[in-house]
Amino acid sequence: MGASKTNAMRILDNKRIEYGMMSYDARDGKIDGITVADKIGKAPETVFKTLVTHNGPQQLYVFVIPVATELDLKKAAKAAGAKKIEMLAVKDLQKYTGYIRGGCSPIGMKKQYPTFIDESAANLTEIIVSGGKIGTQIVLKPSEFLEVTQAESAALIK
Repeated sequence: MGASKTNAMRILDNKRIEYGMMSYDARDGKIDGITVADKIGKAPETVFKTLVTHNGPQQLYVFVIPVATELDLKKAAKAAGAKKIEMLAVKDLQKYTGYIRGGCSPIGMKKQYPTFIDESAANLTEIIVSGGKIGTQIVLKPSEFLEVTQAESAALIK
């Protein structure tokens, strides 16, 4: 295999969870979710982006939603049981997660943060999330995503 395994892939291997890997060319700098879905030839509703939020310096929450949608911060806060949450600044992403923007996988962050996935994933046979580096995506079953991330399903989008 030519591509090196990411931390997210090593975790899936260790847990014996089957997954597929998809690569795309990111040299054009276009790494937004809709463009990525187009580059890998998958419907945008099956490709999920990872958003990191916080409600103070010590508590982070991870939300995984379809790339063509927008996170509803009120619904997200309700799911997390927080009064209010806001997006983590991009400059802080690597410090807290170990990942960079465009390559932030919900699997294998520096710590296991409370993770939530949009309820629409339950209707899919497979979902696609970042593999942990720009240009790499992981394909897996929603049930196995829930298992490996200890995520909860919730209504999260506007």
